[in-house]
Order: sequence, then C-alpha cells, then structure tokens
Amino acid sequence: MKKLYITLSFVIASGLLSAQNSKTKDADKLFDRFEYVDAASAYLKLIENGQTDSYIYKQLADSYYNVFNTKEAIKWYAKAVEEKPQEAEIYYKYAQMLKAEGNYDEATKQMQQFAAIAPKDKRAIAFKGDPDYLTALKAKKPLFTINNSTLSSDKSDFGAVITNDNTIYFTSARNEARKKSGWNEEPYLDLYKATYNEDGSTSEATSIDKLNTKWHDGPATITADGNTMYYVSESFNENKFEKVKAKNSKFGTMYLYKATKEGDSWSNSKPLPLNNPAYSLRNPSISKDGKTLFFSSDMPGGLGGEDIWKVSVNGDKYGTPENLGEKVNTEGDESFPFIADDNILYFASNARQGLGGFDIYTFDLEKEAAVVNIGQPVNSEKDDFSFNYNIDKKVALFSSNRDGVDNLFFAYPICGVNALVTVKNNTSKKIIEGATIQVIDNANAIVTKAESNDNGQKTFELNCDKVYSFKVSKEGFEDGIFTMPASPNGSTLVAANLEPIKPIITEKEVILQPIFFEYDKSNITAQGAEELDKLVAVMNEHPNMVIFAKSHTDSRGKDKYNLDLSERRAQSTVQYIISKGIDKDRISGQGFGESEPKIQCNKCTDEEHAQNRRSEFLIVKK
Repeated sequence: MKKLYITLSFVIASGLLSAQNSKTKDADKLFDRFEYVDAASAYLKLIENGQTDSYIYKQLADSYYNVFNTKEAIKWYAKAVEEKPQEAEIYYKYAQMLKAEGNYDEATKQMQQFAAIAPKDKRAIAFKGDPDYLTALKAKKPLFTINNSTLSSDKSDFGAVITNDNTIYFTSARNEARKKSGWNEEPYLDLYKATYNEDGSTSEATSIDKLNTKWHDGPATITADGNTMYYVSESFNENKFEKVKAKNSKFGTMYLYKATKEGDSWSNSKPLPLNNPAYSLRNPSISKDGKTLFFSSDMPGGLGGEDIWKVSVNGDKYGTPENLGEKVNTEGDESFPFIADDNILYFASNARQGLGGFDIYTFDLEKEAAVVNIGQPVNSEKDDFSFNYNIDKKVALFSSNRDGVDNLFFAYPICGVNALVTVKNNTSKKIIEGATIQVIDNANAIVTKAESNDNGQKTFELNCDKVYSFKVSKEGFEDGIFTMPASPNGSTLVAANLEPIKPIITEKEVILQPIFFEYDKSNITAQGAEELDKLVAVMNEHPNMVIFAKSHTDSRGKDKYNLDLSERRAQSTVQYIISKGIDKDRISGQGFGESEPKIQCNKCTDEEHAQNRRSEFLIVKK
C-alpha cells in the first residue's frame, strides 16, 4: 500500500483515457487509473488471446511491481527484456524485484544492464562503485531487535508513531465497510489510534472518526505536546483537482492537513496553504520544537520521483519548502521521513544500495555525514519503510510487507555505537589512508585495531555509554590519542587529526621520514609528496638554502640497474620540488645506486636493506 503514496495522483475519470494503441486501450485505462489488479487481468487476457509484445509485457510487469507481486513481476520483466531492449528503468525495477526474492546474482546482472544504459545515473554510479556492497551490509552489526505488533491486521497497516502520552497513531485499510481502492482491492485508508503499554502490549485500535473522510486518510505526525496533528488526506475533500480534457478526467492529489486536540478528540481540521492540486504532499513528520515540518512530495524541483522536503512552521504560517538535496534524495523515490528528537532523519528509499525494495536509512542533519542503511533485521529483502523512533521510550515502530502485506513491527534499540574515525593531516587537512587505529577502553585494554581506508576512515562497532580512546599512528606523523565520550545508542564521529613529524635540520642535511617509491618505479607517491612538502616548507622558511638530493638503493639487483633507478628517482624528487615553486637553481639531485650503503652487510636483513634504500637531502648552502 505504501506505493499509493509515491504516485503522482489519484484519478476520477468520466470517460476513456488515451491508450497506447487500440488493442491495449482498456487495459491502459485501468493502469492509468492506478487500478493495477484489474489492469493486470486485462493485460493477461490480451496475452491469452495472442497479443504478445514487449509493451504488454512491460505494462503487466509494472502492474505487478506496483502492488509488490514480486514473482509475477519477475516473470514478465524477464519476457519484456527478452523480447526487445527496454528503457533503463525497466532493468532497475527488474533488479529490485529480484532482490526482493533474494536472487541477488541475477539482480546484479540486471543492474549491470541498467548501468550500461544509464551510466550517469547516480544509482548506476553507486552500483559500479561498490557492486559487492551486500556482503558488508549483511555483516553489519544489528542496531535493533524486532517484534511483530498485535496492532497489525490482514490488511495494510503503516505510518505508526508513538507519542509522549503513549498513544500510537497509524493508518490502516482494515475497515471492510469502506469502499475498495482499485489500487490493490483493499478498503480505503483510515486513521486509527491505540494505547501503548510499558510492557510492550497495546490496546485495541479505534478509528479517529472526526478526521476520517470517504477518501484515503493518513498517515499522521503529532507535535511534542500532543496537541497538534499534521496528517494526509485527498484534494477531493476541497473539491480540488486537475482536469485533463484529453483524457476527460479529474486527477486529485494528496494534501496535508492540520488538526488540533480538544479534550480527547481532534477538531478544527484545515488544509495547509502548501497544498497544490498539481502535486502531492504526504508522510509528514514534525520536529521536536514544532518549527520544521518534513514531508515527501513529487513537487517540481525534486531530484527523483518523490523527494523529502522540509518547511518552516510558525503557527499557521509556513515558509518556502526546501528540498533536502542530493545528500538524501536520489533519482529514485525517497519517502516516509521521520525526524527524531536528536535530529536524526529516518527515511525510506528504493534507489540506494539496500537489501530489497524499500530500505530504511538514517541521516544526521547536524553532522551531515553519509547516509547509513539501518541494516537487518529492520531491513529485509522486501519493502521496509515508515520508521518512527521514540528516543525517550526506546521503542520504534516501522512497517514491512515481508509477510505478504504491510504490517506493523516494533523495534527496540540494541545499545551500541557506530564510531566513524576519520584520519587527516592536521596541517594540510588531507585524508590519511593506511593509518593504524587502536581502540582502547577505559581499562586501558586494546579492544580492536584496524587501518583507515582510502577515504581515511574506519567504522568501529562499540558499546554505548562507555568512554573509548583511539590511538592513531602513521609513519611520518606523531602518534595521536583521541577520546570519544560515553555515547548513547546510534552513531558518532571521531576526528583524528595527526601532526606531521617536522623535519630535523642539522648543519649538513634536512632529515625527513623515509621517501617511499613503488617497486621498480620512480614516480612520486602520495606518501612521498607528504614528506617532500615538508622540505618545500623548510626551503621557503630559509630562502637562501640550496639542497642536493641523493637517492640510494639497496644491494639487491644489478649495479647498473640500481644506479639508473636511483637516478630516475632523484630527478623525480628534484622535479617535484621545482613544481612547488622552488627555484631550479636551489635544488639538484643524483642517484648513487648501491654505492654508498648506510649499513655495510654481506647478507643483509630486510631491515638493513630498508635503511640502505633511502633518500638524503644535503644542505649545500644555508
């Protein structure tokens, strides 16, 4: 049912819709009206009557995709792409359905097709950048344990939020007396409420009759004081819709409404001035201070099908909606935002690297680090969405169709912290890869250790509410110790900025840390550049200084080969220094091969070879 909230509109038609062709016009009419169950039946009849082509296959697959009938969607997407090359999005949807059935190998193949057709799509770029992301995602330490909620029915239930007064508000299609939606043949949605008990049980759900209409209603969000509700209903309530003469139809959208609480009931419901019959606003979430309203919308100016937006709130006055941008939104669908009291945004996306269709992600709005997949068991191979977390009560509610229909689940946080350590050069602010990071607890014991990756980062899964220290070391830098205070459940950032070891200046030479070259190569590496930059700084501080660079090899290899290699390395060093603005008359160099060993040895150890394999920077003039 959640896909109902990521379509462009709802429709009341007074005549036939335009069709792809005369053969498919009746089926297309149902599809355009979002009556996917009946549309699928109509396309199947065409196929049974011998009308087989890639368009019908695609439309049939899309009908099943929109009601999350994964097996049938896979069957017909396979026929569509086999019959004729299709647009990129078909391969993406096909991959999503395959993932939802746990067929990750075949999903990868379809993503490869998608990436080949749409190489500039950010979803394709993310896939090509990390095609094996699932291994790491499945190995991720769980952040929550989950339990089924007794509030679930045999129909769609989602959008639950627990308020500070222990009331659960949610949306459900359980009312059999309601008109059925052509979307999935379930009754129209209503708003419900129930009481949450401290032992995790709930009271029986009751309908919020004063807010429910004859159209779809919900989900909702409640302010911290429990007195104001923002919720979703349809523009038809206001007799607002878009007339499309070519289709002789009326298209409605989803509107946001505001209601206030009087005693135990809700009243004074009114639509927000942000609403527009040309697009939908839905899935609201209000910040703790009541000053910012988050929602999802397909309004113009977005990045994908549906994006997450925010707007300032001041009583009954609202600012201009702001798109959260590409750090959160993608070319796909981002929906069901929830802003927790600690300013962590939870949302659902079907376009990021996840386990199934929709996965739940988090984004720290203050630190603005990378979006994080919340992982298993909250996320599954199916659609997981509408995550609402009450920090004070340490309980969350989310929805998933992993059991065949959208059900409500409780999630309880596992007390743990994901500590993201970022190692940088404190002078240049450049990232440092390959730094050794030791995690030390308050008993001074080493918990674990690892190295920073290509981005200078490493995440450690640690216990919450404990103080940890991180001892970080890297050749060429002073060791650093960085403390992480006791942190509550969630994520935290640790900035580990290392001080470069300063060169030693004697009367005869400038002593740097070893300059490393790749095997059999003479180009300057990133590590070598870090050290040579120190020499540049020294020469800038001493404008009359003249340096002679000597490059040496160990005794392994032939004499002539070592001499030539060391000469190339010496000249690369000289050219690097000149490229940084040092006058060429102030720097020269020469390779000496193995002719001047620092340590005389017949059978040298690896350590002795390393000491002989060196660069020296002699001061010709100071």
